[in-house]
Amino acid sequence: MTANVGTETLDDAFRRVRDLDLSLREQLLAFAETTRRERPEFAAAVDRLVGRLRQYGAGGSAPQIGEPMPPFVLPDESAQMVSLDELLNHGPVAVTFQRGHWCPYCRININALAQAHKELTADAGQIVAIMPDRQKFAAELKSQSNVPFPILTDMDNGYALSLNLAIWVGAEIQKLMRDRLDLPAFQGNSSWMLPIPATFVVGRDGLIRARFIDPDYRKRMMIADMIAAMRS
Repeated sequence: MTANVGTETLDDAFRRVRDLDLSLREQLLAFAETTRRERPEFAAAVDRLVGRLRQYGAGGSAPQIGEPMPPFVLPDESAQMVSLDELLNHGPVAVTFQRGHWCPYCRININALAQAHKELTADAGQIVAIMPDRQKFAAELKSQSNVPFPILTDMDNGYALSLNLAIWVGAEIQKLMRDRLDLPAFQGNSSWMLPIPATFVVGRDGLIRARFIDPDYRKRMMIADMIAAMRS
């Protein structure tokens, strides 16, 4: 990440928040407050986008608790194909959607998920992250954050679109983001679409046990809730 939050780079802000002895929710809130203080115009634009997404019920029609999780076969950071069916053979799976390696909120989330992975025994479940970034960037994130689980590339947001989770960022956010990062280079397309960050806990029977979907990417499923659902 090379963008700046005021005089503090996103990398600096991420490291500062990551190293705080706080819960995932508190870390996300701390970073959001930093952004709101240092870049109020961007935070206000995000608020407007989130408001519009909520108005139109974005993410609401994604698969529900008790329904089957639609299958996927996606490449991981090393170009190996990974399927949901294969993962479920070994236990429950937490399927998490992330916006990209460049997103500090996703990096905070990924870091918390990496720590949570250590608490899961082989039969208690496993975690997988899905993002629209090309494989080289997924590999970069996995290496930098010491991620012990697969990071899958959802090229052109195809799987997210099938779940009604993909959204266009809108002209206002696109303009603000374009000045700070090259999203088309990261994704390999110029659609300026991103997945709504979401988590689905899927049982070995393929049914969704728990889900968290919020159009506000500054919020994520709490780790304790995810682990409880995987162990239930």
